[in-house]
Order: sequence, then structure tokens, then C-alpha cells
Amino acid sequence: MVTAGRIRAGIGGWTFEPWRGVFYPAGLKQADELAYAASHLTAIEINGTYYSSFKPDSWAKWRAATPDGFKFSVKASRFCTNRKVLGEMGESLHRFLSQGLTELGDRLGPILWQFMGTKKFEPDDFEAFLRLLPKSQDGLPLVHVIEPRHASFMTPEFIALARKYGVTACLADHAQYPLIPDVTGEVVYARLQTGSDDIETAYPADKLDLWAQRLKAYAEGGRPDDLPAVDAANPAPKTPREVYAFVIHEGKVRAPAAAMALIERVEVA
Repeated sequence: MVTAGRIRAGIGGWTFEPWRGVFYPAGLKQADELAYAASHLTAIEINGTYYSSFKPDSWAKWRAATPDGFKFSVKASRFCTNRKVLGEMGESLHRFLSQGLTELGDRLGPILWQFMGTKKFEPDDFEAFLRLLPKSQDGLPLVHVIEPRHASFMTPEFIALARKYGVTACLADHAQYPLIPDVTGEVVYARLQTGSDDIETAYPADKLDLWAQRLKAYAEGGRPDDLPAVDAANPAPKTPREVYAFVIHEGKVRAPAAAMALIERVEVA
């Protein structure tokens, strides 16, 4: 019997000059950076897809550079989410999903749908968006994560709508964006964005310990007691879940160190 889902931790992207000589060894070829990152982390969030599309052979190359069990999450195109009427994103959605991302095969993890901080929760508009999200693409099942950045999403109505369509509400550790700890989908997805490059591991040891405990609680099917739920009256069913945690703070020089420190903590038997 599975008592807990796997916890993966990683960073946003892998091509970042300040990591060279800090995370990446001096002299490592840029072409080998993804393979190096994937050998030290368990997931990477691809952010470039928010701005542009990629050829199928790029996706296939990324898959080939990573080990079994590794996962990529993919940030959806801004042309899907940065619009007044979300239900009109159909053409942009098709373009995004058909670019070749399924070349990742079993390395394909969740798709992150990130909204601007000015986008408010309008139930009918948002449900029209959720209704368009497909369950699969080219035979591969799709897992969807929603990252709202406006306080109006802190309502039980949003939690109920996310659960209705089986999408995950992102757990955003951010100074300004809402933190939604409720479990709404089949996975849990955290974006840790309050770290500092003044600390070698971005977060101090006690904060890393705390986040490791929270991630374990989610993996075991529960929810951390120290994070007040938006809809406390309706908790999600207790069942093991896969958990993703990405360290993406401003500056992000120390993000890989933080992710590796989390992996060390959550993988201790």
C-alpha cells in the first residue's frame, strides 16, 4: 500500500549565467547544464514556454538529457492567460499544447497556468477557462495547476470550482500573492518565492525544515496545520499525492542549493 506520494523539488529553468561557477562547476559546457541539473534535482519548471514556443526536437532533446523519474513542469503561454475573456483562449491553447511538449513523454509533469496580479476571480469567466483545459494531449494525461495572483481568489467558491474540474491551486509562498494551501487536484504544487541570495541555501535551515514538513504532510494526503485553509469547512479527501516544490525567488542564485536541501530533507527515510 502506498502511504505517501513522491516529493520532487527543483528550480525554474536551467540556463542562468549566475549559476555558472556556483551551481554548475566551472568549465561545464552549457550544452551539459540540463543533464547536470537533472542529476542533482528531481524536477525543473520550464519558464521559457510562457514567452515563446519550441520545436518538437527541442522537447525530445530535453527528455533525453534527463534520468528516469525526472519531471518537467511547463508554464503555459501568456497568450492563454493574459486576456480579458479567458473563454476565448481556444486558438492559443491549441497552439501551446500542439507545439511538441508531449515529446517529453513520461517526463511531462504538471502544466502551470499563471495569471497576472490584476486578474480578478470572476466565476463564470474562470469556469469557461477551466472547461477548455483538456484531460490529455496526444494520448498523454495532462495535470493542470492554476496560479492566481489576486486576493479575490481567496474564496471557497474558487476552491470548489478548482475541485470540480480537478485542477490544482498553486501554493505560492510570495510576499504579495495569495497563499492558497487547500488541496484541490491530484497533485500539490508549491512555488517558494521568498528566499534570499544572502543565505547560502536561500532559506534558513529552520524554514527549510518547516517546508519539508509541509510537503511531507501533503504527500501523505493531509494538509499542514499551520497554513489556514481558504475553505476549512470542506477538506479534501485524505489520499497520498505527488508533490512538486520549486524554488524561484528573486535573484535565484541560491535556488538550486535550496532545492537540493529540500530533497535531502524529504528523502530521508
